[in-house]
Amino acid sequence: MPQRKPLHPPPYSTDRDLLEREVSVDVFRSSGPGGQHVNKTESALRLTHWPSGVVVIARDSSSQHRNRETAFERLAERLARLNVVHPKRVPTKPTAASRRRRIEGKKGRGAIKKARSRVRGDE
Repeated sequence: MPQRKPLHPPPYSTDRDLLEREVSVDVFRSSGPGGQHVNKTESALRLTHWPSGVVVIARDSSSQHRNRETAFERLAERLARLNVVHPKRVPTKPTAASRRRRIEGKKGRGAIKKARSRVRGDE
């Protein structure tokens, strides 16, 4: 689903009452099987959360009310995932043993490559 550029950084509220004021609701006709009735009911919903730019679509049910509940649940779930702040990674220095292993590996690789070359003096 497309995500618009966020207007505000996280954290975002997942409270239903506040979400209803922060989203724009677009209603449209759902696709798929259903015969003639599917072309008459506008049961699919698209919620656009303007502060974060998250867009959620629900068209699972033939009921607009059930799709509205599903869409708000999905939106709250997405915003909760956006609210997670990962700790900043602190770079560490390699240990002396790991540096030694790395150098030994390089020396071994260099010896293998040197052994592949033409022998000097037998020309």
